[in-house]
Amino acid sequence: MNYLSDRINLLAESETLAMTRRSRELRTQGFDVINLSIGEPDFDTPDHVKEAAKAAIDQNYSHYTPVPGYPELRKAIADKLLRDNGLHYTAEQIVVSTGAKQSLANAILCLVNPGEEVLIPAPYWVSYKEIIKLAGAKGVFINSSVQSDFKVTAGQIEAAITPNTKLFIFSSPCNPSGTVYTSDELKAFAEVFARHPHVFIISDEIYENINFIGKHSSIATFAEIHNRVIVINGLSKGFAMTGWRLGYMAAAKEIAQACDKLQGQITSGACSITQRAAIVAMNTDPAESDDIKQMVAAFKYRRDLAISLLREVPGIKLNVPDGAFYLFPEVTYYYGKSFDDRVILSGSDLCDYLLDTAFVAIVPGAAFGSSDCIRISYAASEDTLREAIRRISEALSKLK
Repeated sequence: MNYLSDRINLLAESETLAMTRRSRELRTQGFDVINLSIGEPDFDTPDHVKEAAKAAIDQNYSHYTPVPGYPELRKAIADKLLRDNGLHYTAEQIVVSTGAKQSLANAILCLVNPGEEVLIPAPYWVSYKEIIKLAGAKGVFINSSVQSDFKVTAGQIEAAITPNTKLFIFSSPCNPSGTVYTSDELKAFAEVFARHPHVFIISDEIYENINFIGKHSSIATFAEIHNRVIVINGLSKGFAMTGWRLGYMAAAKEIAQACDKLQGQITSGACSITQRAAIVAMNTDPAESDDIKQMVAAFKYRRDLAISLLREVPGIKLNVPDGAFYLFPEVTYYYGKSFDDRVILSGSDLCDYLLDTAFVAIVPGAAFGSSDCIRISYAASEDTLREAIRRISEALSKLK
């Protein structure tokens, strides 16, 4: 007898976390698994941020926090958005949450009604689709490919909008493709949304600081749609603070108040110590931070290394991502090939094959809405990347 709710039965497990779990299980069995499946910087949190957390403990910041975050932190986030992005928000328009994932869930659940449509460019981050399911809404996917640098066009977006469209959600830099939309491309998107005032926009900017082509552009800078944009960001990627769990959103005051209301019934305020450390992080100008500069330079070097190595592998089709720390190759060349009676029919089959035979964990593109691709994280050391790609190449060469 199935006594669980339809809501949870319809929800899929995160495939990135599932692949990480499988790789850990193999490691406990004694196998030397290289995990390139998880989206986590392999850097440590900057020392000045850690020192702020230590001081907060000594200063007894150990009590409940305000649901939307400490006022000082919300002010620091508003100041950061102005300094780094040219965006004007007041502290009252900021809500701090336990990770950007919660900020996304808050925004979606506060905006979308059952049966309404949410437009999502594919590939997309795995949890977008599942959170939309929880809201009872319908995901409408706009496809792209490696040939288009995994970008959708303003024309594709406009063609997908219907009277039932409530929301458009995207990330730039993008997880999983590393795609970065230019200011001109975002302007074209904004012109479309200006013609459709019933559509809200969630702009997921969590990879903002890991950008290899210059200053980050936010769609919220366009005045004609500013009040309909919800900016999502956090500390996990740019400040290597994944375990600290802090994200935030900036939006029109009415939307921020709604998210405050929802969060107050589910988790209340984020961790007090993390918030005190976050104030210091938000007051850090990325353009002047050696920690961030060094991390971004390392990721760019690894990107170029991984691309150069993968280009020597037959049949792998790659774009050159401009941000984040992922490659998203198309792998259809290997469809129909086999080894030891194991036939590859999809990207998921290929990922399972590589984990079982090469002991390299990567994520199927199907998790991100692009079933002909696989996602490889290069948030790993140079030696690890070289060995992983050597194993991948050797395993693929056995497929005939």
